[in-house]
Amino acid sequence: QVRLVESGGGLVQAGGSLRLSCAASGRTFSRYAMAWFHQAPGKEREFVAVISWSGGSTYYGDSVKGRFSISRDNAKNTVYLQMNNLKPEDTAVYYCAAVETSGSIATMKTTTPYDYWGQGTPVTVSS
Repeated sequence: QVRLVESGGGLVQAGGSLRLSCAASGRTFSRYAMAWFHQAPGKEREFVAVISWSGGSTYYGDSVKGRFSISRDNAKNTVYLQMNNLKPEDTAVYYCAAVETSGSIATMKTTTPYDYWGQGTPVTVSS
């Protein structure tokens, strides 16, 4: 079992930045691909970014490319999401997700592959 706990959400003005963290506990963190999703009220959960177990591969959703950056520190069992130039449409609850895999993460842009989820951290971007 893997437990994921997100933090770092809050209220920020448009154009500002936030860094989200997701701390993992349980099994060997370095075996897991890690991802961020977000879900706005009344909408489906949407892919934001994913990072491979080694940190060597990353992929992003079209709406956040060039603004968000995913990274991980396997020594700290933590994955991060640096969010820059935030827009009101980024307002959502942000969820961390994990799946044990050493394979390609190129297609892991839906919620289906992920076995573990955090409780979410809310982000509100004011205009």
